[in-house]
Amino acid sequence: MNQSIKQIIEKINSLNKQLSDKYNQLAEKYGFYFSGRKVVFLKEIKRINKSFKIPAWKYVVPQNIRHLLSMPFIYMMIIPAFILDFFLTLYHMVAFPLFHIPKVNRKDFIVYDRQFLDYLNWIQKIHCIYCTYVGGLFAYAVEIAGRTERYWCPIKAAHKPKFHHGWYSEFADYGNPEEWKEKFNDGKAFVCKNNKEENNL
Repeated sequence: MNQSIKQIIEKINSLNKQLSDKYNQLAEKYGFYFSGRKVVFLKEIKRINKSFKIPAWKYVVPQNIRHLLSMPFIYMMIIPAFILDFFLTLYHMVAFPLFHIPKVNRKDFIVYDRQFLDYLNWIQKIHCIYCTYVGGLFAYAVEIAGRTERYWCPIKAAHKPKFHHGWYSEFADYGNPEEWKEKFNDGKAFVCKNNKEENNL
């Protein structure tokens, strides 16, 4: 990998760690703490948050006709999402052990915690569960695809993609056959990256 690109990637990783630290500081700012995977708000904060809740009976009346018209199209996406989830998980569970690729922890990508917010009514919480599932599913799919690509075709594009998964920085430079040969079918790459992430914690 080009040295200057490697230095930029290291800076990005450092900034991502700083960003994670800032997110952790939000817990103190907004008065909550973690109990396992549960988010617990302080009593006074819960009382304040509840004052912002829109009653469900008011919320069910659409404020905008465009929102009402869009709802069937939003929720019909659950069908292809379930199909994607089924085949994605089947592929992941069967193929990854054959490639000696570590399995993806689903809970790292599909994170259900918005139900602990007292300023949401039960309808909004259902919407949030749906959004959490679909958005998290796509992130889960990108990670599975990224690990697959890292194993089978770890070559960067000649043109920088607008978005790329977390494994892209581990790919061989475009036009560098020596680096590609080194990284092709390299199961050790997953162990090395996991070790790096643990050291950054």
